[in-house]
Amino acid sequence: MIDLSKIDKSWTLFLDRDGVINHEKHLDYIHTWDEFSFYDGAREAIAVFAKIFSRLIVVTNQKGIGKGVTNREDLELIHKNMIAEITKAGGRIDAVYFCPDLEDDSLNRKPNPGMGLQAKMDFPEIDFGKAIMVGNTLSDMQFGRNLGVKTIFLPTTRPEVDLNDNRIDAVYESLLSFSKHLKNIQ
Repeated sequence: MIDLSKIDKSWTLFLDRDGVINHEKHLDYIHTWDEFSFYDGAREAIAVFAKIFSRLIVVTNQKGIGKGVTNREDLELIHKNMIAEITKAGGRIDAVYFCPDLEDDSLNRKPNPGMGLQAKMDFPEIDFGKAIMVGNTLSDMQFGRNLGVKTIFLPTTRPEVDLNDNRIDAVYESLLSFSKHLKNIQ
């Protein structure tokens, strides 16, 4: 369980990208900005989070780069435009970390904790005891466990996941529903 009433400006929010902030592309990758589509309410939710959390960090596996089907410049443009749209809506993203590696044992590939550890190096004030990971896969939940952070599961793309899995601390339908619940408690 997560006691949302304890969350304040000393907390960090880690967000997966595809299936959390934007729609996933079934059995494929988001290759260009034209293919990127925010979930309804995602920008507004991140604006709420920006007022509550000290850091908002996106951590995303991007195998498409490693496979050579997505180009790095296009990914950087996606992230630049995503951040601009979020900023325009009153939110912010402090950093985006992505892992292009294909090997499951890569330190940076979720569920391994590398991207979270990079964030801690870049933002030493991050306290994993005061952090939440929001994701749409059990790999995201395991990433949270590997870092020692609380986890929130969004069943946006994986309705078959057992919501009683012990890696899941809380479940919300979307970023927007989590932000509304959090805002009501704050």
